[in-house]
Amino acid sequence: MIDLERTIQPVLEKTAKGFRVILLNGQRQVGKTTLLKNIAKGSKRGYVSLDDLNSRKLAQNDPELFIEQNPPPVIIDEVQYALELFPYIKIHVDKHREQKGAFWLTGSQKYKLMQGVQESLAGRIAILDLMGLSYREKIKQPFSGKPFLPSMDKEKDGKKLSVQDVYRHIWEGGLPEPFVDKKIERERYYSSYTRSYIERDVKDFHNIEKPLQFFDFISVAAAQTGQLLNYSSFARDIGIDVKTAQTWMGILERSGLIYLLRPYSPNLTNRIIKTPKMYFLDTGLCAYLTKWLTPESLMSGAMSGAILETYVVGEILKSYLHNGLEPAIWMYRDANQNEVDIVLEQNGTLYPIEIKKSMNPCTNDCKSFNELYKLKKKVGLGAVLCLKNERIAISREAVSIPVWEI
Repeated sequence: MIDLERTIQPVLEKTAKGFRVILLNGQRQVGKTTLLKNIAKGSKRGYVSLDDLNSRKLAQNDPELFIEQNPPPVIIDEVQYALELFPYIKIHVDKHREQKGAFWLTGSQKYKLMQGVQESLAGRIAILDLMGLSYREKIKQPFSGKPFLPSMDKEKDGKKLSVQDVYRHIWEGGLPEPFVDKKIERERYYSSYTRSYIERDVKDFHNIEKPLQFFDFISVAAAQTGQLLNYSSFARDIGIDVKTAQTWMGILERSGLIYLLRPYSPNLTNRIIKTPKMYFLDTGLCAYLTKWLTPESLMSGAMSGAILETYVVGEILKSYLHNGLEPAIWMYRDANQNEVDIVLEQNGTLYPIEIKKSMNPCTNDCKSFNELYKLKKKVGLGAVLCLKNERIAISREAVSIPVWEI
């Protein structure tokens, strides 16, 4: 079992004392099961995985008997395979209200799981999200960070990274197994990962008649990371219709492979309607799918700027989700093509962020920040996240921050 401390662990431990059911969501192989088993170590908590076909069949056909045979406290892995369990979990926890943390569930199909949660477990369950390893988790400082906001506060013990080291971390990605076990053959691991993802998560939940074409779709998504989402372009590249492209993108989002960063607008409806940017969440898998075989080739190649932006978005998301918080994160783009890569919102204040593959940030890099004042909202300190190895003030309104200090 991979033994890595995760930032979210104390959040989980505290949450388990207050809720009868916990659901830990996340992309396959990001470490959900390992984390819960580590927390449960030394206790009498049971474990059962619905990846096992016999357990899955019992959970689907006789959920009451399944719970009798796997009584709480228990970890139920990949619970999305048997939403039939949820009403019976509800019955049990309602009978045993004093038993906190009775069921610890994991899942890798977030929106499918939400259907069962809303119908059966509302008010009884805490839902947390786990992504791949953050940079701080990799360097064994999982509890040194906090949800990211631009600040002039410098890292006290932060190790300065070279540009080469940054791209090595990006190329490695965040899946724990290949990071920990350097003997794993990288190409074979990611090939097996994508095959398992398509055969398990996709085939089991979606009617994909052409899995090889769906693999091509995933590869195109990796190649277009950091770009505005264009369904027509996807459809044209893969040879499918636009409706199918929209459906397949939804599958990637639901299973945690990609993240759609939506534009900020004071009008909530407009945020949903306007075109988002698409980010491929694990940069190691992204590099594999786009055929960058070394960190050096990735750093000097055509995707170097887009993959850096993708990495930064992912690290910011982890800084919130792994602290048990839902980030209010957006992009900004107006009719005049003025753009801000990221806008964080906190307590009614907007914090603009630009991402640059540069060691010499300047005031021109944050010129679009002023566009946010048109929104009639308070605008806080802005940041240029870049490769310069120390924080410096760019202006009164903006600071440059090394990407490894997120």
